[in-house]
This record gives sequence, structure tokens and C-alpha cells, in this order.
Amino acid sequence: MKFQHEPVLLAETIEALNIKENGIYVDCTVGGAGHSIEILKRVGKDGRLVAIDQDANALMAATERLKDYKDQVYFIKCNYAYLGKILDELNIDKVDGVLMDIGVSSHQLDEGNRGFSYHQDAPLDMRMDSDQELTAKDVVNTYSQEELETILWNYGEEKWGMRIAEFIVKAREEKEIETTFELVDIIKAAIPKKVRMNSKHPAKKTFQAIRIEVNKELDVLETGIHSAVDRLKVGGRLVIITFHSLEDRIVKTNFKELAQTFEYPPEIPIQAHEKTEKIKVITRKPIVASKEELEKNNRSRSAKLRVAERV
Repeated sequence: MKFQHEPVLLAETIEALNIKENGIYVDCTVGGAGHSIEILKRVGKDGRLVAIDQDANALMAATERLKDYKDQVYFIKCNYAYLGKILDELNIDKVDGVLMDIGVSSHQLDEGNRGFSYHQDAPLDMRMDSDQELTAKDVVNTYSQEELETILWNYGEEKWGMRIAEFIVKAREEKEIETTFELVDIIKAAIPKKVRMNSKHPAKKTFQAIRIEVNKELDVLETGIHSAVDRLKVGGRLVIITFHSLEDRIVKTNFKELAQTFEYPPEIPIQAHEKTEKIKVITRKPIVASKEELEKNNRSRSAKLRVAERV
């Protein structure tokens, strides 16, 4: 299947990165390279890009799309949580900008056999990195009822999580739950019909929660933020696009903590004072998609972009 992924908030992202000619930039989730190609157009012939993705299909697509810039790009199959190690292995100390476009891509949702979508019947998989062991099938069939409840609430904010977890456990006593549609049917049975009729797809929050658990997305995000800030040059920008409130909350909270200045007691000598804030938050409120983009790209509806600058 051809890798199709419309970059969200493209113009806003490029502006926020404040791209410098001959700079070094990192796209932590390169996907279809929609953002990356615009970065490369602006860095000049001596600029470089580190293109990271844990999805092998995404990297293949990015390699093809960026072939005209192949001498300027490092393609890395890895999780961006290991950004520091990746840059060390490339002998890159500091970079001018880092972009993170978080979450599942439209291609991953469209690729039926990956198990991300509740609209297509497929094996329960949901791995962004197909080389990892843990799958959605493992989560659904081996986690305890209490663990499932916790995941559904913490990662999906699913208020019917207790019933859904109970129904999952009962169903798997009869037979192993193997496919997305089997799981969807269980979720539908757990949620009262009146509620299902008056809300979005009943499986939306459960699938989101299981996907986040399989890929440890929220843990990775927090680690990635700190790794990126540590490797930015002074004046370098970190730009993060999120697609649900859990991710956005993590970005907002970590930006706030990294931007704090510690007040030393007056008795501590001035020479002992160190600058404690690491970033300046550029976006007090997140940037959202324009009306024009919303009309063209439905995926941009929930997108929020936040920007920080290294100090």
C-alpha cells in the first residue's frame, strides 16, 4: 500500500521551527516525510536532517520521498525516546530544531492488517514497531481485569471502562479474542445501546487506550521531550504536535517544569547560582488548525501544536 499521510499544521510547524540555513534538524516521527521535505527545502545544501521512525513502512516511504536529499538525511529505525543515543552514534552534539508529530498516522489506520482501526477487521496487533513483542492481542487476552480497567481509564478516559474490561475477561474465557471486530462486538455489548447511539464510535476510546499501552506512547513522549531539550542548541526550537488531551497535557506540564526558574535563598552566594530554566515556552496556548485546513484534512481537527525554545 502506498504510504499516504497529509502533514498536519504544516505551515505553522515550519514557521515555529524557525529554520536556519545549514542547520541540523530532527524529525522524530518522519512518517510520510511531509514535514521533513519542507525542512530540507529550507536548510540549504549543507543542512542535515535526522529522520527517525519505528515503523519500517514509514521509513521506506520517507526514503523514497526524500531521495533528492539523500546525502543530507540520516534515516534511523528507532523509537525517538532514544534520541540522545541516536545523536551520539551520529557524532552530533547539538541540533537546531526537533519536531515530534505524535500518535498513529492515517496510513497506519488505513493499513488494514495492522489492527489500529476499529473500522476494518484485522488481527489485534497495533504495533508501530512490528519487531516488538507486545501486541494488542496480548494486552486484551493476558492483562487482568483490573489492569484493563486502569488502561481504559488512564489512556482512553473511557467511563465505561469497568464494564468493557469485565466483558473482555468474560469473552476470553470462552475463546481467545483475536481480531479487531471481535473486540468491537464485545465493546458494543458492554456499552448500553442508548449511549452508543448518542456518541462517537463506541470502540474509539478503548482502541486508543490499548494502542497507547502497546506502544508505551505517553512514557516515550515524556522521555523524548527531555532528550530533545538536552540536545538543542541555545535558540533551537522543539515543536510538538499532539492529537488528544492526554498527550497535550504531558507536553504542557513538561514545558512548564522545564521553563521554571528556581529561586535561591539569599544566604546562598551568588556565584553558586546556576540557570535552572532550560526552555522558554513560545506558545502559551496551543496552535490549532485553520478553518481552511479543517475543511481539507479532517485529521487536523484535534491537532494541537506547542513550541519551546532552548535558553
